[in-house]
Amino acid sequence: MRLGRFFFAVTSIAMAAVFISLIPLRPASATDDPVIAAAGDIACDPIDSGFHGGVGTPSRCHEMYTGAELVGGAFTAVLPLGDEQYECGGAAAFKQSYDPAWGVDAVKSISYPVVGNHEYDTSGSTDCGQNASGYFGYFGAAAGDPTKGYYSYDIGAWHLIALNSNCSHVACKAGSAQEIWLANDLATHPNTCTLAYFHHPLFSAGPTTHSAVRPFWSDLYAAHGDVVLNGHKHNYERLTKLDPSGAPATNGIREIIAGTGGENHSISAQLYPGTEASDGGHFGILEMTLHAAGYDWQFLSDTGSVIDSGSDVCVA
Repeated sequence: MRLGRFFFAVTSIAMAAVFISLIPLRPASATDDPVIAAAGDIACDPIDSGFHGGVGTPSRCHEMYTGAELVGGAFTAVLPLGDEQYECGGAAAFKQSYDPAWGVDAVKSISYPVVGNHEYDTSGSTDCGQNASGYFGYFGAAAGDPTKGYYSYDIGAWHLIALNSNCSHVACKAGSAQEIWLANDLATHPNTCTLAYFHHPLFSAGPTTHSAVRPFWSDLYAAHGDVVLNGHKHNYERLTKLDPSGAPATNGIREIIAGTGGENHSISAQLYPGTEASDGGHFGILEMTLHAAGYDWQFLSDTGSVIDSGSDVCVA
C-alpha cells in the first residue's frame, strides 16, 4: 500500500489539473492478480534542449522519473504506448535516452510495446532510420513482426492485443490484413476481459480525431472488448464507456489516454464529451490491476500523487 497519497477528483481541466475534492486513496489490491503499467510519449531526443543529460527540466524530458516508477512497481507487464523515443526513434537515441530510463532489465524484460508515429519518422534528430527500424531493432521479438507491429498475448484471465495505428504504414481499414487478424484473434480468444492498446486515440481532447482506427473499435466493440489504452496526446484522459461512433454505451469500451511518459505535457481546453477525468499538468504512469472479471486503475504522477483512480467490471 502506498501511504500518504491521495486521489483528487477532477471536474474540469484546461492546460492543467483542477481539483475540487480530496478523498483518501483506496488501499492497494490484496489479491495476487497481475498489475500492469502503461504510458506513451516517453523519451526526449538526446539533442533536445530539455534533455540535460537525462535529468530533464520541470516541464520536459521526465523519462528517468517515470522509469523510476516502473522499477519500483513489481509489475507483471509494462505497456509502452508508442512514441517511445523522440524525435525519430533512432537506434542511437534509444540507447542514450530510452534505455537508461525504461530499458533497465527489470522493465525491458516485461515490456510489450506498440509503435508510434515518431518511430516511423526518417529525419530531424538522432540516427533516424527507415520503417521504424530503430524501434524494432531495440525491442526485438517483443515488438512483433517488423512488417506488422501487432500481436496478442494473455496475462492472467485477460487477453491483451497490441495494434499498429500507423495506418499509412500498416493498413488499419476494414478488410486489411491487420483488421482481419484482429477479428480472428478476438474470435479465438473469447476471454471475459479484453484490453487493446495502440498509439493513436480515436477520441480525445481537441479537434483532431484519428478515424482510421475506427475499424479496431468496431471489432473490439462487437467482441465485447473492455479497455483501449492510447498515447499520442501528451496528457492523461479517461473517457466514459463509448461505442465506435463515440456515443456513451453501457456495454461500450473505456478509453484511457496516458501520453504522460516524459517528453512533455499539454492538453486542449476542448475536452471530448463524456470525459470523466483529465490532466495536462503531470507526467506519470497508468497502473491497472487485472481481476478475473474486472479491473482497478490509477494514474500515478511521477511526483507521487494519485491523480485518478477507480474500478469497473468487464463487459458481459
